[in-house]
Amino acid sequence: MGKGEQMNLLQKNKECYATGRIDNLHKHHIYMGKNRKISDKHGFWVYLTGIYHNQNKRLGVHFDNVELKERLKKECQAKYEETHSREEFMKLIGKNYL
Repeated sequence: MGKGEQMNLLQKNKECYATGRIDNLHKHHIYMGKNRKISDKHGFWVYLTGIYHNQNKRLGVHFDNVELKERLKKECQAKYEETHSREEFMKLIGKNYL
């Protein structure tokens, strides 16, 4: 990561979480809406290419790709709970995805 770039919880490299590509990357907040700032603070986000983020109706997590959206929520919660309790996660996000 370059200077000033924050790291996310699920990735070590700046690449698409779904494909591994390194072009056209978008930052996707896994828990959105009222939890967007919490996602930023705790690294609850991933890089996705535009197609997997919001540029393709079928593949984008903001559209029809519910499978990827739910997978990200579950994997992020599980990773957070490796070092924190379920109660701590629930206080932050307000919902259990596991």
